[in-house]
Amino acid sequence: MVRTLGLTQLTMIGVGAIIGAGIFSLAAAVARDTAGPAVLISFLVAGAASLCAAFAYAEFAGMVPKAGSSYTYCAAVLGEVVGWIVGWDLLLEYTAIVAVVAIGMSGYLDFLLNAVGLHLPTWALGAPGTGDGHRIDLLAVVICLAVAWLLTRGTRTSARVETVLTIIKIAIVLLVIVVGFTKINTGNLHPFAPFGLGGAFTGAATVFFAVFGYDALSTAAEESVEARRKLPKAMMLSLGISMALYVLVCIVLTGLQHYSELNPKSGISSALASVGLSGLANVVAVGAVVGIVTVTFSFMMGASRLWYALSRDGLMPAWFGAIHPKRKVPHRATWIIGAVSALLAGVLPINAVAELTNIGVLLAFMVVCASVLILRYRKPHLKRGFRCPGMPVVPVLGILFSVWLMSFLQWDTWVRLGAWLLVGLVIYAAYGYRRTRQVMPGDSVDLDALDDMSDSAEPTSPGPAPTPTP
Repeated sequence: MVRTLGLTQLTMIGVGAIIGAGIFSLAAAVARDTAGPAVLISFLVAGAASLCAAFAYAEFAGMVPKAGSSYTYCAAVLGEVVGWIVGWDLLLEYTAIVAVVAIGMSGYLDFLLNAVGLHLPTWALGAPGTGDGHRIDLLAVVICLAVAWLLTRGTRTSARVETVLTIIKIAIVLLVIVVGFTKINTGNLHPFAPFGLGGAFTGAATVFFAVFGYDALSTAAEESVEARRKLPKAMMLSLGISMALYVLVCIVLTGLQHYSELNPKSGISSALASVGLSGLANVVAVGAVVGIVTVTFSFMMGASRLWYALSRDGLMPAWFGAIHPKRKVPHRATWIIGAVSALLAGVLPINAVAELTNIGVLLAFMVVCASVLILRYRKPHLKRGFRCPGMPVVPVLGILFSVWLMSFLQWDTWVRLGAWLLVGLVIYAAYGYRRTRQVMPGDSVDLDALDDMSDSAEPTSPGPAPTPTP
């Protein structure tokens, strides 16, 4: 792959992954059904947990400038089996996140179509069980396939589109905050926690996936200029910007409209329309469509790069990780992920997919925090572009936060995760265990050689061929 991504583009990919369905759809759904105005606490708790893990990810990104994210980090420290379990887990989670945000985006697209007098047939408006006559979320399916097409155009082209769309999204969110604060009715904020603090904490477990886009960002290491230095900075910047926007939007959303009346599919637009700001509501709907595209972009990109890393290391067939000869992207993996996410988005409700996403991500965070803690004491002198502060407290807090939030998820979510991991272990035993031993030297991470790894923007010249020795 080609190194083309600088700090600005990396930060925009991170913000693009974090700010999306969490603000435009999931916040309203959680506020209405789980937390009330205390959805603000849900995001703060999720953000605190995410920050602990972000420090761990940033330290690894400053050491291991390779595609694969959590899979690569955990495999380097805890071994191939643990790395495979985390990679297989995240392959599902990234794909499910694409589906979640596509579902959230479809609600805003439908809002816009209705505003101009276009109405889709009832069967195409949502997954089975989400409404009378619903059979498939057609718009969500189209979104997933369209983003897959964009990603196969090449990293430089798709990253430019991502940067422009993310800037537009941030501008619209800021407009909502500024205008929305002038229309807040403080009476809507009472009671603040109608479902109790337990509801707010359950909400944190549900919205967690909305505050960890830096995980997908780290999969772009082999397409980043000066990855060791710039990836950690981009992670911290993207999380800081996104959390500030989340907090302000939660206050505006629950202040504009009573939590019990919020629309879970087009929350901000519906709340603005309820206070007479229909024009701005339409602008926000456009912004939501633009903004959520950036999330699907970031996570589908992350899933395809993770699949590429698994295939390159011999854990999955090399056919899946093949790089397009002209566009230099893993095109086959991208199209498969696009098709699977389209299937999930078309037939499953948003909450079910969101919970499945969160439990896998929390598991990965827990293992990454443990890995960075172990490596700091096992090899303290390794070159690190970023050092996780507060050792060992911060990684331990990351582990405890993850376990705590996982405890709030439904039992059937645990069953689904267990079934997926069991399938992964079968694949590893039948295929990856034997073939990964045949990986070419230099593909896997050698911790003892990390100080010699190069992540320069341009490949070095191989120089003249050596003179044969008689």
